[in-house]
Amino acid sequence: MSDSKLTLEEIDRYARHLVLPEIGGAGQQKLKKATVLVVGAGGLGSPVLLYLAAAGVGTIRVVDDDMVSLSNMQRQVVHSTQSIGRSKVNSAKAALREVNPYVKVETVASRLTKENARETVTDCTVAVDGTDNFATRYILAEACEKMHVPLVTGAVNRFDGSVTVLMPWQQDKDGRYQPRYVELFPNQPEDDMLPTCEEAGVLGATTGIIGTIQAAEVIKIITGAGEPLIGRLLMVDTLRMDFQTITYRGSRGGEAS
Repeated sequence: MSDSKLTLEEIDRYARHLVLPEIGGAGQQKLKKATVLVVGAGGLGSPVLLYLAAAGVGTIRVVDDDMVSLSNMQRQVVHSTQSIGRSKVNSAKAALREVNPYVKVETVASRLTKENARETVTDCTVAVDGTDNFATRYILAEACEKMHVPLVTGAVNRFDGSVTVLMPWQQDKDGRYQPRYVELFPNQPEDDMLPTCEEAGVLGATTGIIGTIQAAEVIKIITGAGEPLIGRLLMVDTLRMDFQTITYRGSRGGEAS
């Protein structure tokens, strides 16, 4: 955790946040003290990382085991053409330093697994799922649930995307525990059963829209502004530019696991 006191330069840098009553000085200090885990530095992770760095999140921990390739350029905007062949976490770290030198960037150049998930999530204020496979999504969701770390999860497919927030240890107004990831998606599909981004394609701007919404949800959770998408799945269709919200509930009424 970093010192939450803002320097004069930071006060000027975050001036447009500071005049927002929902954020203000107290909220900006919370952002500076926060540690946000971003799993995946690709299409979704790129806008998440850029906006969280610009917003003044004190520590960003980015996890990715991939290298930057030419085909990433169409949507993974945190990386530059000069970064091709470089590890995504190091490329992202360099870019975020340019955006905001006050942000500490921690890099984990490996895949999130059952063995390292708990350690990776430890000490995080919020986690963001920017991955592209279901196996990692379930691992991250389980680790966040056990560690009581709010998870902002997003997904994209061609021209469509979705975002929701998971805090399954909290209770709703009826005393029912908020939904778990496995309640929203009870059956984990095999990764080879679904077309990959490479096979199906994706509109680059769609990842920008969904990733930016994820970043907004993180900022809301940290500062306490507004209402996070807990128990609500926001679905976006960029072909029709249609936004729909589906409400869903958890099934547990007793002790939280």
